[in-house]
Amino acid sequence: MTTLTAVDRLLYDRLEPGPVLVIAPKRVAENTWSKETAKWEHLQHLRISKIMGTAAQRAAALSVDADIYVINRENVVWLVEQVGRAWPFPIVVIDELSSFKSAQAKRWKALRRVRGQIRRIIGLTGTPRPNGIEDLWPELYLLDRGERLGKTLGAFRRDYLTPEKMNGHIVYSYKPKPGAEDKVYELIGDICMSIRKEDVLSLPGQIYEDVELTPPPAILKRYKKFEREKVLEALDDHGDLIAGSEAALVNKLLQFANGAIYDEDGGVHELHTVKLDALEEMLEEAGGDNVLVLYAYKHDAARIRQRIECRTLDTPRDIDDWNAGRIPVAIAHPASIGHGLNLQDGGHIIIWYGLTWSLELYQQANERLNRPGQQHVCRIYHLILKGTYDERVLAALARKDKGQAAALEALKLDILGGVI
Repeated sequence: MTTLTAVDRLLYDRLEPGPVLVIAPKRVAENTWSKETAKWEHLQHLRISKIMGTAAQRAAALSVDADIYVINRENVVWLVEQVGRAWPFPIVVIDELSSFKSAQAKRWKALRRVRGQIRRIIGLTGTPRPNGIEDLWPELYLLDRGERLGKTLGAFRRDYLTPEKMNGHIVYSYKPKPGAEDKVYELIGDICMSIRKEDVLSLPGQIYEDVELTPPPAILKRYKKFEREKVLEALDDHGDLIAGSEAALVNKLLQFANGAIYDEDGGVHELHTVKLDALEEMLEEAGGDNVLVLYAYKHDAARIRQRIECRTLDTPRDIDDWNAGRIPVAIAHPASIGHGLNLQDGGHIIIWYGLTWSLELYQQANERLNRPGQQHVCRIYHLILKGTYDERVLAALARKDKGQAAALEALKLDILGGVI
C-alpha cells in the first residue's frame, strides 16, 4: 500500500511520466498488487495489467493501457527481449529485491541491459543480505549502476571482502574485511532505508519455540552411522570435502531427520515417524486454530498428506480459502509462499516440519502471518530432532540473523527524529 501510494503520487500529483512496471514473485504478482489497489479507496482508480500466463496472454496484457504493469520475475528476460530498445517503463518497482542478489542470474543480466532507460527504480525487501554483504552488490548496482559499491563484483570483493574457503585458486566463499560492513552501510545509506514494522505498527508479535524431539536410541544410532558414511563418501584423498558435495550431504542428513530419504533413482524410503507423530499431536493441541505447516522436501508433504487431512496453498483460490478460515491445516513450501503473500487472516500458528538453510526463506515465510490485520500473537514452532543436523541449521539461522539485523539497524530511518 505504501509503495502504491507513492506511485500514485508520482503519476498523478507530480505528473511524472509512466507507466510503472512492478516485478514480483509469481504468486505475489497474481494476488497481492491488484488486491491492494482494490482494498484501499484512494488507490482504486489505478489501472493494473498483469503480464502473466502464456506468451500470447503476456503480449496482450502488455498492449493494454494501464498505470501499472505487474510481471513475475521469471518473465523479466522475456519482457526485455520482447520490447528490445523501446523500453516503455520509466519507473520500475522490484518487489523482493533480494531475488536479484545474483549477478549471474539471467533476470539480473536482462534488467541491467535496460537499466539506463529506467528513470526511477525502487527495490523492496525485508532480507537485503541473507548470506552476507556480497548479496548487496548486485542489488545496489540495479539501484545506482555501481556508483556506490563499484562497477564490478570483482572490484567490490577486492575492496571489501577476503577469501574464506578456498581450494587452490578457487574461492568458495568470502568474509568481510575488518570494518567493511560499516563502510558499505555508510556508502549506501543515502539511497537505502529500513523501517521496522514494530516502529510504525502495533502488531501482537511473535513467539518462537523449539520443539525438541528425542529419537529412539535405535533411530539415533542409525542416523549417526548414516552421517559417518555420508561424510566419508564426501571426502577426497586429503580429507577435504569434495567441491559441490557439502550441499548434497546436508540435504541427506536433513531428510533423515525429517523421517525419509530419496535414493539415487528418486525413490522414497521411510526411516521413522518421530516428526509426523509430534505434528499430529500438536495439531490436536491447537484447539481448533488453523495451522500453517512448512515442509522442506516433497516426500515430507506426501507423508504429511497421508497422515493428516490438509490442503496445499497452490492457487489463488487456496489462499483466499485460507484467509477466509476454511482450511484448518495448510501445508506449503517456504519458497512458494515466502515473499509478499498476505496470509494473516487465516491463522496465527506456523509449524516448521523441516527447516530451511536459507535465512531469507525462513524469515520471509514467518512474516506471512505477522502482518497488519493479525489479531493474535503468532506462534512459530520448530520441530527439532535432537542429535541431528536440525540443531546445526537452527544455530546457523541464528548466526545469519545477527548479520541481517545489523544491516537493517545500520540503515534504519530515524522516524521519531523527523526524517520521514
